[in-house]
Amino acid sequence: MVNILFCGNDGVFDGFLTCALSLMMRTKSKEPFAFHIFTMELPRLSEKYTGLPEDHITLLRETVQKYNPGNTLTVHDVTSLYEKEFAYCPNEGAYCSPYTLLRLLADLVDGVPQDGRLLYLDADILFQRDVHLLYDIDIEGYEYAAARDHYGKYLLYPNYINAGVILFNMTESRQNGLFEKARQELRRKKFLFADQTAIIHATTKKKLLPQRFNDQKFLHTHTVVRHFSKRLFYTPYPHTENIKQWQVDKVHDVFHYYEFDDILNEYLSIKSKSRNDNDKTEKQ
Repeated sequence: MVNILFCGNDGVFDGFLTCALSLMMRTKSKEPFAFHIFTMELPRLSEKYTGLPEDHITLLRETVQKYNPGNTLTVHDVTSLYEKEFAYCPNEGAYCSPYTLLRLLADLVDGVPQDGRLLYLDADILFQRDVHLLYDIDIEGYEYAAARDHYGKYLLYPNYINAGVILFNMTESRQNGLFEKARQELRRKKFLFADQTAIIHATTKKKLLPQRFNDQKFLHTHTVVRHFSKRLFYTPYPHTENIKQWQVDKVHDVFHYYEFDDILNEYLSIKSKSRNDNDKTEKQ
């Protein structure tokens, strides 16, 4: 099994769908994927903080099993765990959302592999090449493998990692208390990049990966993972844009990427069929 972890709510459903499609469509191996999604209901912070609706869970599960009947998708409601570990902590108003903290509960959630490999992925990611180029990297003796943050390696320090793509060695991470130490850090002090900084502070030993495993700015032929995080543009004037892969027109018009068209066309087809099916159901 290739064990994948996503975290978030329905606001990034399109990211879960497109990223999962890219994993399945770019991977040659018939080895099944085990997809795990951590979500929660947190209306005390925002009315937008709701979990994944059942129809979207069903659509995701049907999609991954269409590619391989051995693929699985499990949605874990971790609301109670979140409240126990992070409620009213200094980092609830995290840079992105409190959902970014959920990956740090991985050692506490039943059904998630507690030994071996677990690949955590942000939702705004597409694979250009086979996942096994990343997943099969030797991480014996390391808690995780991750690439440097494109901007942080210049603005903060050279080995500052980006936590959007992390290949966890769950055995080593649990033995060294990586997750628990990171949770303690988040309860102790507010950080600008909450989960990312907490992981870095809690790390005993990490493996640094080449940028092609988490390319936040460019797409090269050797890029394995393109991370559609916020990016700085210099023209026509210095500004940032936060273009996501499911914004297909912008992917074409701004980035001029067409390498992912087979994935994005499949995504649009699935979404269109789902809308048509819902319309038919409502009319009946």
